[in-house]
Parts: sequence; C-alpha cells; structure tokens
Amino acid sequence: MSIGLPGDLTAAQAAERMIRVDHAGEYGATRIYAGQLAVLGRGGKGDVIRHMQAQEQLHLRTFTDMIADRRVRPTAMLPLWHLAGFALGAVTAALGERAAMACTVAVEEAIDDHYTTQLGTLDDLQALGSDEPVLRQTVQQFRAEELEHRDIGLQQGAEQAPGYRLLSRVIKAGCRAAIAISERV
Repeated sequence: MSIGLPGDLTAAQAAERMIRVDHAGEYGATRIYAGQLAVLGRGGKGDVIRHMQAQEQLHLRTFTDMIADRRVRPTAMLPLWHLAGFALGAVTAALGERAAMACTVAVEEAIDDHYTTQLGTLDDLQALGSDEPVLRQTVQQFRAEELEHRDIGLQQGAEQAPGYRLLSRVIKAGCRAAIAISERV
C-alpha cells in the first residue's frame, strides 16, 4: 500500500482499507474454524480448534467495533467469505486432522505476512504524521495470536498432512486473493 505520493491513498483511506480487510479476514477465520468444528468438533482436536476459534471471535468483535466506530464500509464479499471460509474448514477437516491443521498453518502464515505489511504501512503513516496507535497495537497483538495458532498447527502435525506443500500453497494463494479483493470491494 503506497502512501505519500500524488494519487496514493490518504492516511484515513489507508486505515479504512486495513480495518475493512482485517474485519473480513477475521470473519473468514471464524468461518474456517466453524467448518473444522462441524467435522472434527467431537474428536481429539475439538478443544484445540475451539481455543483458536474463540480468539478469532474476539479479533472479529474488535474489528467489527472499529468498523462501526469509524464508519468504515465492510467488504461486500462477506456473504462469499461466509460460505468459502466454512467450506475450506470443512473440506480440510474431512481430509483429516492433519489437513485441518495444515489449513490453519497456511492461513496463519498468510495472515502473518499481511499483518507484517500492514505494520510497515503504519510506520509509513507515522512518518507522515498520521499515527494510528490503537490500530497498530491491535495488529501487533493479533499477529502474535495468529502466530500462536500457526505454532499450534505445526505442533499438531500439520506438516505430516498428505500433500502438505501443495495444500499450503493453494490455501495461501486463496488468502492473498481474498485479501486483495476485500481491501477494495
């Protein structure tokens, strides 16, 4: 996200775009975990998935509040992310516990990249005199929790899922596409 040149987003527009996409991402994450729980909720991974889902629900509430407080237009893609998130969670869970954890790892690695980029943009905004301390603190905290989810997925055998590398690449590509779309639509 470019800031500070003619034709670039204003600081306010950049912050709105971050909030819109982060709200969409946290919404999608809650749907992924709902799909995983629909398949694996009564099994051995149910409590682990519920723990991660509870954190994602808190993330979603936080960004939902920011959407309302700042009057940011949410993405028009939420109905699609509702279905796609649940389907991704349910399909990977149907492939097995390790595939569900591989999904978690791939999503959280994509989100880590996304949040890291956002922190760089927030640095740019700060250098231009537009500080966003609440947004920065939120992104930093949620990034740490997303990395915790990644680590949980790795500890739960994600890398032993059949076709792990391919599955990971496909999910990350989907996440990057969803991020780009949600920022703008």
